Amino acid sequence: MIKLMRNAAHDYPWLLKSIMGILAVAFVITMGWWGFGEQPGNAVANVGDLTVSRDDFRRAYEFLYRSYKEKGGADLKDETFKALVVDQLVDSRLWVLAAQEMGITVSDTDLRNLIIEIPDFQKNGVFDPELYQRLLAVNHWTPAAFEAMQMQEILARKARMIVRDAVALTPLEIAEGQTLMMRPQGSDPTKAIVAEDRVLQDMLLQKQLRAIQAYQESLKTKIAIKIHRELL
Repeated sequence: MIKLMRNAAHDYPWLLKSIMGILAVAFVITMGWWGFGEQPGNAVANVGDLTVSRDDFRRAYEFLYRSYKEKGGADLKDETFKALVVDQLVDSRLWVLAAQEMGITVSDTDLRNLIIEIPDFQKNGVFDPELYQRLLAVNHWTPAAFEAMQMQEILARKARMIVRDAVALTPLEIAEGQTLMMRPQGSDPTKAIVAEDRVLQDMLLQKQLRAIQAYQESLKTKIAIKIHRELL
C-alpha cells in the first residue's frame, strides 16, 4: 500500500490530495455509520469489531471519484482507485480503535468546533444551521447520527495527534539540519535563520509522518483486518 500511494502521489497528485483531504473531514457527509450494526455479509472489510459496509465504500468511492475528476485527475485504473479508497477507510477505523485504547474522549466543544468548520455547512464563511439541517436531510442523515459519527472522526484525529506530538528532533538531528544550512560569508543573516528554521520544520514533519505511519502499521499487526475485495 505504501508503494502504491507513493506511485500515485507522483503520477496522480490530485488523487492523494483528494483522498487525504476529503477523508479527513468532508468525506464523512456522504459515508455510512462506521459499520456499527452492519450485517456481516454486507461488509467489504472487517477491522477488529468495526466494519466497512458496501454502502460505506460505495458512497466514499463515488464522492472521491467525482471530486478527483472535477479537479482534472488523469485516467486511473478502477482497481487502483478502489484499493486506495478501501485502504483509507480501513486505516480510519484503525485509528478509532487506537483512540479507544488510549482512553481518548471527545467533548461537546470539540464536536461543535469540527462541525462549524466544515465548508459545506457554511454560507459566506459562516456556519449556517439551516444549510446544515438541509444538507444532512438530502444525504439521509439525522443530526444525532451524523454528530455521533463525527465524534469517531475526532477520536481518530486525536489519536494521530498524540502520536505526532510525541515526536521531536534529537540534538544530533538538529545539528545535522543546521549543517545543511551552513551559510556562505556575506549572506543575509535573517534569511539564513528563516531558511534554517524551515529545514528543521521539514525534518520534524517528515519524522512525524514516519512515526504516524509506523504506528499505523503496528496497529495492523495487532488488529484483525479482512478485506473482501471481491465485493468492491
